[in-house]
Amino acid sequence: MNSSDIREKFLKFFESRGHKVVPSSSLVPEGDASVLFTTAGLQQFKPYYIGAKDPVADFGMKNTVSVQKSVRTSDIEEVGDERHLTFFEMLGNFSFGGYWKKEAIEYAHEFVTKIMNLKIDYVTVFEGEDNVPEDMESAEIWRSIDPSIVIKKFGRGDNFWGPTGEEGPCGPTTEIYVNGIEIWNIVFNEFYSDKAKKLTKLEKPGVDTGMGLERLTMVSQNVPTVFDTDLFTPILPVAESRMVADHVRSAVFMIADGVRPSNTERGYILRRLIRRAYFANKNLVPVIDAVIAKYSGVYSFSSDTHQVIKEEAEKFEKTLESGLKQLDKESDPFKLFATYGLPFDVIKEKFPSLTHEEFEARFKEHQDISRAGMEQKFKGGLAGHSEAEVKYHTATHLLHQALHDVLGSDVGQKGSNITTERLRFDFSFPRKLTEEEKIRVEEIVNEKITQALPVRHSVLHKEEALKSGARHSFDEKYPSEVSVYYIGSDLDNAYSKEFCGGPHVENTRVLGKFKITKEEAVSAGVRRIKATLE
Repeated sequence: MNSSDIREKFLKFFESRGHKVVPSSSLVPEGDASVLFTTAGLQQFKPYYIGAKDPVADFGMKNTVSVQKSVRTSDIEEVGDERHLTFFEMLGNFSFGGYWKKEAIEYAHEFVTKIMNLKIDYVTVFEGEDNVPEDMESAEIWRSIDPSIVIKKFGRGDNFWGPTGEEGPCGPTTEIYVNGIEIWNIVFNEFYSDKAKKLTKLEKPGVDTGMGLERLTMVSQNVPTVFDTDLFTPILPVAESRMVADHVRSAVFMIADGVRPSNTERGYILRRLIRRAYFANKNLVPVIDAVIAKYSGVYSFSSDTHQVIKEEAEKFEKTLESGLKQLDKESDPFKLFATYGLPFDVIKEKFPSLTHEEFEARFKEHQDISRAGMEQKFKGGLAGHSEAEVKYHTATHLLHQALHDVLGSDVGQKGSNITTERLRFDFSFPRKLTEEEKIRVEEIVNEKITQALPVRHSVLHKEEALKSGARHSFDEKYPSEVSVYYIGSDLDNAYSKEFCGGPHVENTRVLGKFKITKEEAVSAGVRRIKATLE
């Protein structure tokens, strides 16, 4: 089944079952400054879940269905594998007090098995955690539909979703897996999470579901990656790489919704996408044409799309010319990017030991310090200041020390990346961690969280900071005074202490439960850990 048929069948299926078809909202969220882009179908419907708007007045009913344009850019460097995309379409059905778990699960089962003719491998439900009870009702509904169905139970890291942004509706989920791949996430929004992550019961619980069109098409067409689906087969021959195909597709849709290249926020993301694509393929015109041709029957596009990308490419060409002249003269790889606009791929040719994570962390720190007009430069500062990011920043310090405790002095930080949803930490170590080692690292971090340790900050003379044993980068040039964050009652006896620009939480007790979700190799001698706070 081709992607256009899937999109149409999904909308008609729910329209025939009492849902109002609502067009996709803009990629630029309206009235939600907590996120740069629309990342899920739920976002335009947030007010209806909390009673701020009346769905009957606006839609004539309590149930809606949409195909939502979405952008997620936290893992740009991983684009090109079998599943990472920056732009995608999210199929979703929503109910604001119109129906609950029974109907939502029955609709999903019918669409997957009868309309798509797919066999469900297994489903997952919430097993209960942190005073939120196990979702036994969903499990019973699945068994009533198919007594032989395989049901797996997981905690908050896997089967509890939301909110989008800093606060909003959230709740336990049930997920559908086909061919070992999660295709549909059905969220039962029965709570509201505030900025402090405190949960309160919603007066009217609602249903929010999301199913990526690209992933569903991949499963339906029985192809190995999303790039092998009909969504990309017309684009890839002219793009010549998955990354270029993805980035140009995202750029075209961003421009259609009014985003323009700049050095800040959404504009910076667009600029980065265009420049990465242009550096890999100097002829983007046929790629733009292929994207517009593929989606012209579904979405409208800006008449100046070609011009916007052309002008940005020309600006980049000029910065490349001046930057390449400085390549052999400049000793600071980050200045080559910040001042001359050279892309990471070019800079790495001169600095082969430079990891992308280190580069990104340093550049974000550079941006933050530049904005604040500061002259001092502290290694490891956090660019994002949302509550979630600050928590993950502190958790990263705990993880760093716990790795030293378990693995020894071979560990050295190689880079980190923090979003509102997870932390990513790269470190030098010669081998894969054992399960026992990962479990012990988790245990140590959670012990320090449970101990409710204070997080404190001092500005010290560099020599004094070094004598304190604070961790730092040996190849970094520090000013005469440095910022040190330490976790514990005093600097001498602190569990963790690092040269850092902050910010951090005031006490570890607010972090929640730390969980390692993935441990893998990045390159020879460098490992990567991804972790969440639940």
